[in-house]
Amino acid sequence: MNRTVLLVNRPSRFALAARRHLVMLGLALCCAGVQAQAPAIGQGPGYHDPRSPFKPLQEREGVLSWSLLSSVSTKAEKNRLVPTFPAPVQALNQKKVKVQGFMMPLEPGDKQRHFLLSSVPTSCSFCVPAGAEGLIEVFTQQPVRYTLEPVLVEGVLAVLSDDPYGLFYRINGGQGLGAP
Repeated sequence: MNRTVLLVNRPSRFALAARRHLVMLGLALCCAGVQAQAPAIGQGPGYHDPRSPFKPLQEREGVLSWSLLSSVSTKAEKNRLVPTFPAPVQALNQKKVKVQGFMMPLEPGDKQRHFLLSSVPTSCSFCVPAGAEGLIEVFTQQPVRYTLEPVLVEGVLAVLSDDPYGLFYRINGGQGLGAP
């Protein structure tokens, strides 16, 4: 009796390598136009693609400004960017703030307790829309319903100078306040 098994659905090593190469090429081409016009890391809150169906966020009274958060400067040290925060940003450390932005879920499901808040909407599902100066990691007490529209969050802001993931800001004990 012949016990030969055909692995019809199993891709070869070559096919896997080719697929990986195509995905990386696709990512590079997808993001190339955005990166060509985006500010350098540490020099802005992100790039708002003019083709985006979402309007840029408008600064509001009583809501933390992304232009203030993005005023951080950076310097390269040992394969990482080290932030230098201006005094007005340092003064916000461990203070309760309100901030508006676009949700980037970090968990499955339509209700999120841990997500990134971005100063600009995503324009590519493979790209991060902003550098560390345009993102805030958020932990909320109650889940916040995911939406493509901007959300308003309130919580205690941590200004991070040595985060292992390269983040500059985190909100702890947050709560969603709905649409700005």
